Amino acid sequence: MAQKKKMKKSVYEAELLRLQQELVEMQQWIKESGQRLVIVFEGRDAAGKGGAIKRVTEYLNPRTAQIVALPAPTERQQTQWYFQRYVEQLPAAGEIRLFDRSWYNRAGVERVMGYCTSEQYRRFLRQCPIFERMLIEDGIMLRKYWFSVSDAEQVKRFESRLTDPMRRWKLSPTDLESLTRWEDYSRAKDDMFVHTDIPEARWNVVESNDKRAARINMIAHLLDSVPYEQVDQPKLKLPKRPASTGYRRTDRSLQLEVPDHASTVGDDSIPSPYTDPED
Repeated sequence: MAQKKKMKKSVYEAELLRLQQELVEMQQWIKESGQRLVIVFEGRDAAGKGGAIKRVTEYLNPRTAQIVALPAPTERQQTQWYFQRYVEQLPAAGEIRLFDRSWYNRAGVERVMGYCTSEQYRRFLRQCPIFERMLIEDGIMLRKYWFSVSDAEQVKRFESRLTDPMRRWKLSPTDLESLTRWEDYSRAKDDMFVHTDIPEARWNVVESNDKRAARINMIAHLLDSVPYEQVDQPKLKLPKRPASTGYRRTDRSLQLEVPDHASTVGDDSIPSPYTDPED
């Protein structure tokens, strides 16, 4: 099969902006109608989940559309029901929650790296479909996306992060070890799909070797899957500023201002060499 050409930047940016405008409309409908939306982002390390989440949320109201990226569980949380700490993050009426990795950690990295027992893993596969059906039955809209990247592209992105001080924090020892466990992660993903790709909450696979196309495809699918309607907004009019009552601004010499660094930056500033051309 011939390799597809990567999406042109100009086309990508124009379509992304159009879709982001629709996302704003979708959020307004969710807020006004009291709906609840959960979006799960899963996939291999460096598959493009974070970049997609960034573009989805760029223009959304962060008070109601929030990213959930939980750290490793505490000792106390390890003794709780596995899904308990995720339940605490679920949305209330009018809210959106985007899970940058989710309860599926147990079926992926925990399973492959030995961070959970075999019994814990089997229990997860039994309980996960039940848990998700409960969410849906209660009225939560659940969308699950799996970002699929090739082994060659993953290595390329890892190498880029190694030399980029702005993104090196994205690499962890667990991430690097995933390179040596490619097939283990593949088997874990296949087993996970067998048990959790349920009719009520299907896995939507996003081919992500082309980051731009992946983001466009994922956002377009999300918008198509949510039955939102345009919400009429009240017309706003700026009020006239009232006449002065004699207020005088505090003398600037009495305030601690930040130094004017901007005036020292020349027009010939060199762009950062660490900018990802795909971002």
